[in-house]
Amino acid sequence: MVDTIVHALTPITLLGGADLDANELNICLSHAPSIVAADGGANHALRAGLRPLAVIGDMDSLTSAARTAFADILHPVAEQDSTDFDKCLMRVKAPLIMAAGFLGGRLDHTFSVLGVLARRSACHVVLVSRDDVCVLLPQGSSQWHLTPGDRAALLPLGAARVSSRGLRWDLDAQRMSPDGLVSSSNAVAQALVTVEVTGPVLLTLPLAAWGAVTDAVRGR
Repeated sequence: MVDTIVHALTPITLLGGADLDANELNICLSHAPSIVAADGGANHALRAGLRPLAVIGDMDSLTSAARTAFADILHPVAEQDSTDFDKCLMRVKAPLIMAAGFLGGRLDHTFSVLGVLARRSACHVVLVSRDDVCVLLPQGSSQWHLTPGDRAALLPLGAARVSSRGLRWDLDAQRMSPDGLVSSSNAVAQALVTVEVTGPVLLTLPLAAWGAVTDAVRGR
């Protein structure tokens, strides 16, 4: 059994070590001012003058300055069977996690992050990058108040079946998979979009939609 390190009743910002700009960080902090750093994410926190509640990971990407500054809140997890992102999700409990610094870097790291979302059914995690906001859709039906004309993608992270209403190209109980049908170039057609899924499916929208996404996640 894995012990919880941070148990919060309010949203948490989780910082990773990949590329992260001030806009992404400010978006996350505006909604979730309490921070947890995943290994090298502590380097971003230090540069921004922020102090995390905890730094969790194998600590192989931590600078000596961050290691010294946060010595009293380091929680090393030495095992190499999971990524730092996974280590954090196992040990941080919060109703919503705004995660930045996990996309836009190495492709293998991005792939592993998406795999963790699917494996853990982590629908409470909102991934923020320079251009996108992404969230794993909950099983069954969910509604999203979005902006008509915005791009939207439904990306299967495994075998899935998907129906939608309110997209330019709606799906009708269609089978999807990473090596089969994906909906990568779709768009919002109506202000209310309903999606029904079985299986792991990622919803990807423009970064400007982050407020609508976090509102929907918190409202579930």
